[in-house]
Amino acid sequence: MALSPPTRVEAEIYAAAKTAGSVHDRSTAQQLTHWARIGQELERSVVSHAAIDDVLQGRRPYDTLGDYDQAVVRVSWADTLKGAASGLDLTGELTEAGRSWSEVDNRGNVVQRNNGA
Repeated sequence: MALSPPTRVEAEIYAAAKTAGSVHDRSTAQQLTHWARIGQELERSVVSHAAIDDVLQGRRPYDTLGDYDQAVVRVSWADTLKGAASGLDLTGELTEAGRSWSEVDNRGNVVQRNNGA
């Protein structure tokens, strides 16, 4: 197997690959490669790119897709939301605007924040 340059992988994906690899007697790198090949084959054979694009562009209902296509759409939505949320600073925006807000603390309790407003 030819080696490739290092690639960054999200910590949660790396941890999952490490766990799955140990179950299947693969190294973490082998497990990641295995998953990448499955994804590649899935896109080649099962996934309807046009149908997925139609859902992502709002031209077609999500429920009209099959299980595999829905899985691809969910991953795309999750990546989009993660990217959008990473740039948000709602606490800063609300504080700057002098507005109050509610949030859930680490124990699951609703806490009112008002910044003296």
